[in-house]
Amino acid sequence: MTKARPVLGRGLESLIPRPVPASPPAGRQDDGVSNEVIVHIDLDKIDKNPYQPRAEFDPVALDELKRSIQEKGIIQPITVRRVDQRYQLISGERRVRAARGAGLLQIPAYIIRVETTEEMLELALVENLQREHLNPIEVAISYRRLIEECSFTHDQLSQRIGKDRSTITNFLRLLKLPETIQTALRKGDLTTGHARALINIEDPAVQMGIFEKTMKKGLSVREVERLVQNWGRHITRRVKVSTQEVSSALSNVEDKLRQTLGTKVRVRTLRAGKGEIVIEYYSADELDRLLELFATIEV
Repeated sequence: MTKARPVLGRGLESLIPRPVPASPPAGRQDDGVSNEVIVHIDLDKIDKNPYQPRAEFDPVALDELKRSIQEKGIIQPITVRRVDQRYQLISGERRVRAARGAGLLQIPAYIIRVETTEEMLELALVENLQREHLNPIEVAISYRRLIEECSFTHDQLSQRIGKDRSTITNFLRLLKLPETIQTALRKGDLTTGHARALINIEDPAVQMGIFEKTMKKGLSVREVERLVQNWGRHITRRVKVSTQEVSSALSNVEDKLRQTLGTKVRVRTLRAGKGEIVIEYYSADELDRLLELFATIEV
């Protein structure tokens, strides 16, 4: 029986309210002790989030955000927690990077109290899943970490992030793809639709072959799906033919043994290349006859 996962004392909505003010009141600085407040904090006192799910940041998108900040300022405060006399980022790394690039010294931040590592991990991953534009592999890794490190079941995770269980399962399956295909997904060179079609191919060589053809010719998702379906039909035919060939060979063996022994014989295949030969007899006299016949076979 699965042990019930302890639920956090506060939900995400109470920890990170939506919507929040565009910025704190003019000149409002951090008093160094208050939580659940929105204030201006120094950028050079913000440490990275050790649980940040985003591995790559698009330089073009960051530059666009930087120009937006220079023109309009920070619209959405970042979220941090206190660690000693500094701050640890929970969400908003893109905004922090862009603000630094724009030459800002301070940034509006919502400060919350987070006491446990589990709570920090959960907040960081779930908050980024809800707000940030993560690539499919980053999303899949975040789901896996929430399941493995926060002990979420698929149903609990579905409820927490507002996604169907099937959606979560499909993202997790992406992590079974070869690293080359995952890299293409990270970079946006391959769509999730393409990847979901490719993942149905069990043969790694065929999988990579169709992937390379997709990248070279720019195949659509439908075209890749057709290639995968054709491969599946080919495999089905090959297995059927192979089964028929084995069945025919066993039938020939049975006929030869039946003629030699003069009784009914069955040859059956088992797992791992093993099998058995069943020789039937219908009386004690027939058993004696078979034993005498075996005795004449030279060893």
